[in-house]
Amino acid sequence: MKIFFHQSANGCEDADIVVDCTKMSIHEELARTRYALEIAYSNFDNVTDPDLIDCYIYEVNAVLKRYKYLIEQAADKDLLPEEKHNEIYRALTLFS
Repeated sequence: MKIFFHQSANGCEDADIVVDCTKMSIHEELARTRYALEIAYSNFDNVTDPDLIDCYIYEVNAVLKRYKYLIEQAADKDLLPEEKHNEIYRALTLFS
């Protein structure tokens, strides 16, 4: 399991620059999660092996849950425009 440590490069330590690190962090995480979701969808669309298809279905659904969580957190803190509060991506499900 990879653990990522985030260091903000927006100058929060500098006394001269006032930046809300929470806002920057949530927006950065949303962008990263959106990118990871697009990669997972792309990988899903380009595999043919049944085991890999299952793998990417689970990956897309896991990243999608993280994205929904971040959207809710950003909406709770009023960091998103109103039209973005219910933004969703297509979910993948296993067909038996």
